[in-house]
Amino acid sequence: MKIYTKTGDKGTTALFGGSRVPKSHYRIEAYGTVDELNANIGLIADQAIDKHSKDVLKDIQYNLFTLGAELATDPKKAKLKSGKDRLDISKINASHIEQLEKEIDKMNDDLPQMTHFILPGGHPTVSYCHLSRCVCRRAERRAAALYHEEAFDDAILQYLNRLSDYLFVLARKLTKDLNAEEIQWIPKKEKE
Repeated sequence: MKIYTKTGDKGTTALFGGSRVPKSHYRIEAYGTVDELNANIGLIADQAIDKHSKDVLKDIQYNLFTLGAELATDPKKAKLKSGKDRLDISKINASHIEQLEKEIDKMNDDLPQMTHFILPGGHPTVSYCHLSRCVCRRAERRAAALYHEEAFDDAILQYLNRLSDYLFVLARKLTKDLNAEEIQWIPKKEKE
């Protein structure tokens, strides 16, 4: 498989299904941001964190590839095209969302109650979680913009929404695991 095809040299790209759109199309923006999110999650998984979290992050990366493929598919095509054959892929569904919720609940059970907003940071690994959370929110906004133009399965938006929650709670868990400081945001009063 050649990496370069030269077919995008004039600013267009092909969706799964064959139709071409400008690279600035909101569909490309949506799945491109999901790809960026996936790379950021890989950065978290590469850190010195517990095996369970690494395993969950790898599952999330697989799910994001699936989600990205759904977004990259021509909405008029029911199946993804792969060479001469057609390839069906599983779709993001309620079970993927429920798995994130279970992980969030499990981590939250071992964390102190949150009483204030938290400033991102405290440790590089924690900061990677917060960066990923921000990219996830952007991916959700891009997908929502696409959804309002060309509706797709609601599970995609739900998954991205829940994933940003997961990344926030993972940041809190890793703060605790790494004995880092969780800095609360307490608004400063203006000098009188």
